[in-house]
Amino acid sequence: MFSYILRRILIAIPLIFGVLTITFFIIRLAPGDPASFFIQPGISPNVAEQMREQYGLNDSLPIQYVKWLGNILQGDFGRSFSRHQPVFDVIIQAVPITVSIAVLALFFNFFFGLIIGIISAVKQNSKLDRGLTIGALFFYSMPEFWLALMLIIIFALHLQILPASNLNEIGADALPPFEYFLDRLTHLILPVSVLSINGSAGIARYVRGSMLEVIRQDYIRTARAKGLKESVIILKHALRNALLPVVTILGGSLPFILSGALFIEVIFALPGMGRITVDAIFARDYPLIIANTFLSGTLIILGNLLADVLYAIVDPRIKLD
Repeated sequence: MFSYILRRILIAIPLIFGVLTITFFIIRLAPGDPASFFIQPGISPNVAEQMREQYGLNDSLPIQYVKWLGNILQGDFGRSFSRHQPVFDVIIQAVPITVSIAVLALFFNFFFGLIIGIISAVKQNSKLDRGLTIGALFFYSMPEFWLALMLIIIFALHLQILPASNLNEIGADALPPFEYFLDRLTHLILPVSVLSINGSAGIARYVRGSMLEVIRQDYIRTARAKGLKESVIILKHALRNALLPVVTILGGSLPFILSGALFIEVIFALPGMGRITVDAIFARDYPLIIANTFLSGTLIILGNLLADVLYAIVDPRIKLD
């Protein structure tokens, strides 16, 4: 398995490099001048020209590419145009926020998705099954940004029981550690709920279909004929085989959750990777956009690799050589 993982990583290196190269040329050929970000009332136009010279924007595109390539090969993504910081420093501050949201959302996606899917399959064609299926389809088809706004209106504006934005209340740094943790947790409830509701509804549909296929198999009927408890049959025998197609979704879910976090972080004013990406696009911050592209591409590849490895773990018949 180690050799398989190593080969996949080695193959991924030129793939990521190709994506970064395409991104480099696309964003530079797009209309807009990064130096215009510095042209403000009362500021000399010479400042913008100095910034172009400082960041090499006056060079021809091939020269810019050669310089960029040399820096990338040294692991240097450059300095953010808009934030005047090394790109790595900007990202390292935002990644923990986005990853914490994504991990929590991923956990609740599969936790609730498995529960709803199993109940729907076991209670097939019952009123409970129809209700859960209709509810899952309703939330699965609902746009995340619209759901986020609805939850803000209901829980933050009308009921006023949850905060609508930011990671902590003003002055939270002075709170004791446990109260600070609770304050952070309270602020994460709405954004994580938005990502979890939509994701778990989709996973529940896959789990239900997979479970219905498995529980009709001969070995399940044999287990019932032996007098095993229904809970044992469902959770120990049926669920493991039903998880095989779901595992492939697990690896691919992380990139989609991160892309969903892009909108959620903007709506809830969270200083994560999504918010940074949007700000970088509007500011024509080339180094930051490329760094975010690199991170997203890496996560997609690692997600697919994780799905392959988990598939082999769940199904011993599959060997990764």
